[in-house]
Amino acid sequence: MSTLPQKFYPVVDHAQWVKRLGAAGARFIQLRLKDLPGEELRAQVRQARTYAAEHDVCLVLNDFWQLALDEGISYIHLGQEDLDTADMPAIRKAGLRVGISTHCPEELERALGLTPDYVALGPIWETRLKKMAFGPQGVEKLREWKQRIGTMPLVAIGGITLERAPSCLAAGADCVSAVSAFTQHADPEGQVRAWLEATTGV
Repeated sequence: MSTLPQKFYPVVDHAQWVKRLGAAGARFIQLRLKDLPGEELRAQVRQARTYAAEHDVCLVLNDFWQLALDEGISYIHLGQEDLDTADMPAIRKAGLRVGISTHCPEELERALGLTPDYVALGPIWETRLKKMAFGPQGVEKLREWKQRIGTMPLVAIGGITLERAPSCLAAGADCVSAVSAFTQHADPEGQVRAWLEATTGV
């Protein structure tokens, strides 16, 4: 089973974040782009790919699996709704690694049937950044998920802060993901260094 590049996983909304956080030491970053015209979307992906290569970042593209195929992005993250339309045989044939969001046992079973490279569980705590159909899952749900998936990597996401991250890792998460902890912080680069320190050896 594959392992993840790092124990924390920033989710960002612009290619420049890949450059900034990558330069500070982040090695596993998801680019989640919303509501962009086609050419601007493609330009963002290409720029992020360049920055990722410069800083040895494993770049994960959210949702846009066809664009990942076209632009040579080797890792994608899919939500449950994306699975309805994603061409999984084409994705697998191209050798892309895949992460899948889950929120309930039924979604986990669906995800496991596709043998992803990781599954994400969330939101662990309440989050205001994204309207969620599911309430907070809690740290204990991480233990349950980890027991069910075994050696497959588990990513915790949703309301996770620097202070909360160690409890997620202790409960069985292999990696903790956050958005605002990085992109809305006054010192994003400093946050990367702090998360590196907080998650090393946990």
